[in-house]
Amino acid sequence: MTPPHLLFITGKLAETALRRTVQELAARQGFEYTIAVLPITVVALATTPWIARHLPGYPTRFARAILPGLCLGELEVVAQTLGCPVERGPEDLRDLPDHFGAQASPVANYGAHDIAILAEINHAPRLSLQKILDQAQYYHEAGADLIDLGCDPGSTWTGVRATVTALRERGMRVSIDSFNPEEVAHAVAAGAELVLSVNGSNVAAARDWGCEVVVLPDELATLAGLDESVEKLTAWGVPFRLDPVLEPIGHGFAASLGRYLEVRRRYPEAELMMGVGNLTELTDADSAGINVLLLGYCQELGIRSVLTTEVINWCRSSVRELALARRLVHYACKERVLPKRLEPDLILLRDPKLRTHGAEALQELASRITDRNFRLFAERGLLHVFNSEMALQGSDPFVLFEQMLARTAIDPAHAFYLGYEMAKAVTALTLGKNYVQDRALRWGFLTVPEVSHQATKAMGDTEQTEGPTRRPGDDG
Repeated sequence: MTPPHLLFITGKLAETALRRTVQELAARQGFEYTIAVLPITVVALATTPWIARHLPGYPTRFARAILPGLCLGELEVVAQTLGCPVERGPEDLRDLPDHFGAQASPVANYGAHDIAILAEINHAPRLSLQKILDQAQYYHEAGADLIDLGCDPGSTWTGVRATVTALRERGMRVSIDSFNPEEVAHAVAAGAELVLSVNGSNVAAARDWGCEVVVLPDELATLAGLDESVEKLTAWGVPFRLDPVLEPIGHGFAASLGRYLEVRRRYPEAELMMGVGNLTELTDADSAGINVLLLGYCQELGIRSVLTTEVINWCRSSVRELALARRLVHYACKERVLPKRLEPDLILLRDPKLRTHGAEALQELASRITDRNFRLFAERGLLHVFNSEMALQGSDPFVLFEQMLARTAIDPAHAFYLGYEMAKAVTALTLGKNYVQDRALRWGFLTVPEVSHQATKAMGDTEQTEGPTRRPGDDG
């Protein structure tokens, strides 16, 4: 069988790096290739009509052509010129191996889950109805299945019926977190479908509510009272789920995990719930990793609902974290695979893989630059700054900037831009992230796309002059 022949389209600055990457990739993947080097410094900022006009003619019919991921415009324009399918590759050419790997072996059936998320609005009686609705909408869009209204002990919330009604009218499912039978009765009458929680002190009231309840032990350490409450609810035909209660580290955390195992042993078919916020809110650690770990425990043990909140700042995205984590743990457990390289959106602080050019490649790149625009790189603990007049490196951006000023004049606008980019580069070095000039740092699902002012200007220059762009960087 004849191997497919692929066309890779690039600009002058990235040619050497692309040739090296594609040569290694072709040997592993088994394809032939041609590299089209267009008359532009960085082709990633060119539009597809410009690319189509500047492609040379080829006698070969290619299986497909690959453009840099940042190229703008309709791909069909280039496809008509070449007579073959055209696709966008990754934004960073160093990600080409992963790009081809992802195409060859996509993760099938990923995304299913069976753990419900309850997102609690704390101290709901103290909030205005509009504030409750806004917070509920935020939780709903983040992935919550039920909005849990957390009530204040010692008082009866007169607005609970109107609040539940308003949430139900907006298509949201609601649970009520209260031991006050009167408060609960009003909430259930308005459409709340789950009550948190009952134990021996209020289990009798559950007989009249006509909805599912969460059952707690009367004594956590011994599970005393749990069996009696379950027996009564079963006799009355009241649906329930069991919560042995997760406790914070240093206050019975390990023992509380053991209680879930014991309750599952006693009630192998019962629905269970875990309040994961008891750990994330009360531990000095970013919540994402803790949420993944707890959901892995829940998935293996058959705990099919979790309760969380987002009160403390380091838990401000817990609902979204749980929504992603439940997909990850479901796939890992169902397919019997490690929960690794499946959900990159949950890797927030660092990057899934650290890319480096290496000293030799950076030196070669510096030698090819013929304009005065600065290219910034950050790897192996150092910042690297290149243009046609200098090649600098160091760990202190202030020292580097002084060296740059000593060699060339920098206007205030460009100085601001360079300072912004250097701050990103230092952040990347500090945390172990990839830095690519003019591009947002990656923060998993928290990443905010960055509008590049340099790139915008470069696009204008490309459309007007069809000459070299002013955008720094080496991708594409």
